[in-house]
Amino acid sequence: MSEMLDQIRSLGDQLRWASEVSPPHTGTFSEVLFAGMGGSGIAGDYAASVALPLGTRVAVHKGYGPLPAWAIRVRPLVIAASYSGNTEETLDFVTAASESGMPVATITTGGRLAELTQDNKWATISVPAGMQPRAAAGYMIGATLRLLEGAMSIDDHRLAFNEAADLADAMSAEGGEAWALAEEIATGLQGRIPIIYGGGSISSVVAQRWKTQVNENAKVPSWYSVLPELDHNEIVGWETMPTMTRENVGIVVLRDESDHDRVRRRIAHTRELTIDAVPWVGEVVSRGSSRLARLISLTVVGDLMSWMLAERLGVDPTPVVTIEKLKKLLVED
Repeated sequence: MSEMLDQIRSLGDQLRWASEVSPPHTGTFSEVLFAGMGGSGIAGDYAASVALPLGTRVAVHKGYGPLPAWAIRVRPLVIAASYSGNTEETLDFVTAASESGMPVATITTGGRLAELTQDNKWATISVPAGMQPRAAAGYMIGATLRLLEGAMSIDDHRLAFNEAADLADAMSAEGGEAWALAEEIATGLQGRIPIIYGGGSISSVVAQRWKTQVNENAKVPSWYSVLPELDHNEIVGWETMPTMTRENVGIVVLRDESDHDRVRRRIAHTRELTIDAVPWVGEVVSRGSSRLARLISLTVVGDLMSWMLAERLGVDPTPVVTIEKLKKLLVED
């Protein structure tokens, strides 16, 4: 299991690599349409969160084509990201974008996407290969932000990269405060379905990452929900089967300073109203000054926790056998 842990703990080095990449010039864009799936797709969500207060819209598309109607009208920069370069949905979408004459940039290690990039002379950032896509998050997030810089969509983020990298190193050190927090949460979630709550443009993005890391590393079902929306539906879902949910489900809350003050009050009231039906296992508060650093700080705890949960369950966090089986079935169709 040390292979996945080593990859998780390389996040700081991945971000430093990204800070040294020279972003290609793509033209100037205030609208970006990012296409990607899974471990590659999460990079678009993180980039959208970073760009949000800067006046740039990064819309994230996860699926096949065709292009949304607004994109055909606005003609944003299309960023296609696939770590392997062979993601079926992303290839389908970028083909539709190319056929529509859209400006395209790519992020990949190779595969068919690299071939299309070369054939069409698209701007690209080639990231280091040899990792599980979900463990290459620093490369993919970093490359996406560098492309946004090249498109003049956001300012130079190299200082934020370095802050986030140093924070990732410190927080992933064994025996530290973040390591202990991850262990505590993993222990509390063992034998339970993890439910991750976020409440803002940073905490909600990372809640999605926690959910998918639990799925792929620990091979355990999980979901994430967002406040205040969940207070308009999910909160009553704990009423009917409290005996079952008390034993089999656990909630973790992610917080950031950008969360609305009313969301903070909602978290307290929601916990009070549901605690008899579902244990609230833990809470993680972001660290850092830049938005990127705060995103990464929450990410590190979740990544470590998912690895620790896999260890406690006795499963290998690295392979994703069922995903590979599904890909083979789709090839045979």
